[in-house]
Amino acid sequence: MSDAAKIYDEGFNSGLRPDPLVKVSEWADEYRVLSQVASSEPGRWRTSRTPYLKDIMDCLSPASPIERVAFMKGAQIGATEMGGNWVGYVIDQAPGPMLVVQPTVELGKRWSKGRLAPLIDDTPVLTGRVKDPRSRDSGNTVQSKEFPGGIVVVTGSNSAVGLRSMPVRYLFLDEVSAYPGDADGEGDPVSLAIQRTATFSRRKILMVSTPTIQGLCRIEMEFEASDRRYFYLPCPECNEYQKLKWTQITWQGQDPSTTRYVCEHCGYHIENHQKTWMLERGEWRAEGISNGKVAGFHLSSLYSPVGWFSWSDAVERYITAADNDQLLKVWYNTTLGEPWQDKGDAPDWERIYERAEDYQINTIPMRGLFLTAGADIQKDRIEVEVVAWGRNKETWSVAYNVLLGNPAEGKVWDKLTELLLEPFKHESGIDLNIMMLAVDSGYATQEVYNWTRKHSVSRVMAVKGRDQATAALGSPTKVDVTSRGRKLKRGARVWPVGVSILKSELYHWLKLTKDEDGESPSGYCHFPKYDTEYFKQLTAEQLVTKIVKGYPKREWQKVRERNEALDCRVYARAAAAALGIDHWNDTKWDKLAATFEKDTSVTSANHATKPSKSLTKQSRRKVRRSSFIG
Repeated sequence: MSDAAKIYDEGFNSGLRPDPLVKVSEWADEYRVLSQVASSEPGRWRTSRTPYLKDIMDCLSPASPIERVAFMKGAQIGATEMGGNWVGYVIDQAPGPMLVVQPTVELGKRWSKGRLAPLIDDTPVLTGRVKDPRSRDSGNTVQSKEFPGGIVVVTGSNSAVGLRSMPVRYLFLDEVSAYPGDADGEGDPVSLAIQRTATFSRRKILMVSTPTIQGLCRIEMEFEASDRRYFYLPCPECNEYQKLKWTQITWQGQDPSTTRYVCEHCGYHIENHQKTWMLERGEWRAEGISNGKVAGFHLSSLYSPVGWFSWSDAVERYITAADNDQLLKVWYNTTLGEPWQDKGDAPDWERIYERAEDYQINTIPMRGLFLTAGADIQKDRIEVEVVAWGRNKETWSVAYNVLLGNPAEGKVWDKLTELLLEPFKHESGIDLNIMMLAVDSGYATQEVYNWTRKHSVSRVMAVKGRDQATAALGSPTKVDVTSRGRKLKRGARVWPVGVSILKSELYHWLKLTKDEDGESPSGYCHFPKYDTEYFKQLTAEQLVTKIVKGYPKREWQKVRERNEALDCRVYARAAAAALGIDHWNDTKWDKLAATFEKDTSVTSANHATKPSKSLTKQSRRKVRRSSFIG
């Protein structure tokens, strides 16, 4: 009999034995030891420290009728160690084949080394059941841990081979919302993994994850299909129960230390240290209906025990993220444990057109402090938008130029060089040059590389849009460059741009309105009186959900044929990201603003590059020959 068959038979036979009476939470309190390597609070496990985890763990006990558990969560609540408790329980109390799936194989190996190995080494009751990996034929490797009656196999959701390796009674799907929609072309990895449990009548499936984007998030879908349990806590003052909500958090000004939780029943202001008393008396309440085999739990970081993550920590992170959709999305996912709703509906171009302002094209308004530009390459032209940036990412479109010419020829690139070197007049009287120009390399790629190589990387960058990117701007990669059929010794660098992220951010900004006093909110976009075509192009796409191989996928689709203005604005934003605008503090902005005081005699650092002497008034007119001027 092969080793695989022997393990399967042992696991099957162990399933015929009576279930142990001890529950997972009871086992953890009795035997689990947290490692000094992997835990911030090493030593004996205490369920009383995180009482909300008790019911979740006990649903994984063999005596529970629950077959599938979906846990949608925030960070800092102990979910990782809870999963370890279940794995340890299976090894010691309810042996059988178990599959642990991480988002990737590499992350699976990291989890095995950083979590599973310390769990076994530091919990005495487990050490004797899993052989020392240094012994011959130990059955103890990074991705496979054998023990009497069972085995734990660790793999990644990106490996179809790992997902269909063997039948399993226990399935642990960790950070399931980060899984790809398809594994090696063989279909949805979650479905592939669950099929491995089909031969076991008393199977257990645990899905754990912070959520991602609403409508696409796997853990959100699983939770919504469950009985939807929320943890209710009593108020220390009136003793009325309630689930913790962000809307009940209050603080003064920008001071997180003033944070309190306001009871929705009596209005009492609860201190963070009182949370310990509340958690001890908390209880799960289901708000949905299921078939009795599927349990769903939702828990935000607001429930995190005292000493781990406080309500003031949540406020501090919110204040930091409030003006940045990328940071705010992460905050929603990891702090509130809620999926982020993408703001992808196309804004009304007519509304934006109607609020265009009277400032002069090619002139920078007073609050604009530096310039970036984004260039989109077409077969017969290069389109470029020049954007002025101010505090809180407030923007002004300074110029939109259509440079006519074939990118395969040099003349249109000469025009782009002229535009790069051209000074723009600031309202203060100072001349500014473009500080960073981002050029799309998706079309006429080698021509783009050849042109960008001629300019300093501190002012010009080749970019390439990536729909699935998780950041506005990624790290550059080196690419080969050819000229006249020959490969050049020195290549070029290309920066990946998260176009989906930046389009969502831009559409959010385009929907903003000024307040009653006419003040502009963070991210507000100002425009001169361009013609209607510009605004139609700027809003030419919308975010839609499509079903691809049975799995929902969000992607941007055109609602109008031409979208060059949208692409140029996204690349100009990427150029600002390259300069570090997302990390600038008030001191940096103050320094920039000081340059534009009317009595200054200091030349601004961001227009240090002077225009070429060959740039005559006639050539400047050529640059602007075709543009969106109403």
